[in-house]
Amino acid sequence: MKKWKICSIGDQITLQRGVDITQKDAHMGKIPVISSGGISFFHDTAIDDGPGVIIGRKGSLGTVYWSPAPYWPHDTTLWVKDFKSNNRRFVYYFMKTLKTKDLDVGSSNPTLNRNHVHPLSVIWPPFKEQEKISEILSLLDDKIDLNRGMNETLEAMARALFRDWFVDFGPTRAKMAGEAPYLAPELWELFPDRLDDEGKPEGWHISSIGDETDIVGGSTPSTSNSIFWNGNHYWATPKDLSGLNSPVLSDTSRKITDEGLTQISSGLLPSGSVLLSSRAPVGYTAITTVPLAINQGFIGVKCTQSLSAPYVLLWMKESMELILQNANGSTFQEISKKNFRPLPIIKASHDLLKAFDTQSQGIFDKIIVSDAESRTLAQLRDLLLPKLMSGEISIRDAEKMVEDAA
Repeated sequence: MKKWKICSIGDQITLQRGVDITQKDAHMGKIPVISSGGISFFHDTAIDDGPGVIIGRKGSLGTVYWSPAPYWPHDTTLWVKDFKSNNRRFVYYFMKTLKTKDLDVGSSNPTLNRNHVHPLSVIWPPFKEQEKISEILSLLDDKIDLNRGMNETLEAMARALFRDWFVDFGPTRAKMAGEAPYLAPELWELFPDRLDDEGKPEGWHISSIGDETDIVGGSTPSTSNSIFWNGNHYWATPKDLSGLNSPVLSDTSRKITDEGLTQISSGLLPSGSVLLSSRAPVGYTAITTVPLAINQGFIGVKCTQSLSAPYVLLWMKESMELILQNANGSTFQEISKKNFRPLPIIKASHDLLKAFDTQSQGIFDKIIVSDAESRTLAQLRDLLLPKLMSGEISIRDAEKMVEDAA
């Protein structure tokens, strides 16, 4: 740290307030308009050619975004207009350590302005060390992004398989048309060779999700009673699903105690349950990989009978329009357990469902492993970020930690 210097943030970068787009001037295009909450829509014009750093100044105060390409910073943000020859990616990571809660940004309508940020005193490394720090943290983020992309591909594969077999009835229709088999022989022979009068493969039948699984709800222990909170049991809200990068839930933002668990009649849902957010909004879905309790914003599905968790999850995704059609409410849309239980679900033969479970579970197992790795990498990144920015840990030691994690 001998060459690090004490300076103000304004000595190193210049922040500028973003620019609003009126409805009259909003023309759809490929340029992301980044607000304090993230990408709000796409425009046909960019203010900055990128890569750039954007900081939420109103609404989601202090959020920091990295844009690798041209973008439009919304009026609810500040953006770095001048990096003053600093490493741009380093500036992005540095701004993520900014603690807006310690700034006097007002209480009734808190707003982060550049005059709050520019005078802040910081310790700033030389350019070469900026490069090394950003390389270390970018390596972790890039691997997380790679895992996210892989999980999206794996989930798309599982959805395509489910849709072909149980929505489009592809193998049965191919048999009816005299087409060549496109599955392994042992799988191909499990599909009927004709459709019945209802248009489904012969021998299959329609059941209801309530008859094939155990449907439960949840609740919230009193938040004013501390004896219920900060325990060892995971407790999920729809918000825990809103930021997921994969269709599995392995952690929650809050936990409850044994006493808190007694306040929830459904108790702990076993690992391998399927969650559907039932309001605000309807439609978030995930498979649990840990036992957890849920709040009143969920329909929880225990897959205790003939249908597996991947099958139920994929059915939910394919049936989302039907689920939404059965939601109601004057203040906000909600689907009740009463309206959810009768929803139809198709059942193939036991052997075919078992074969699908084998294939789909293999896909979801890969997603679970990838998701666990990403969470580990994110934890390491969040540990290293403030330590690298303050010089508390050496670059060499951080590189070793990343090497061991990889």
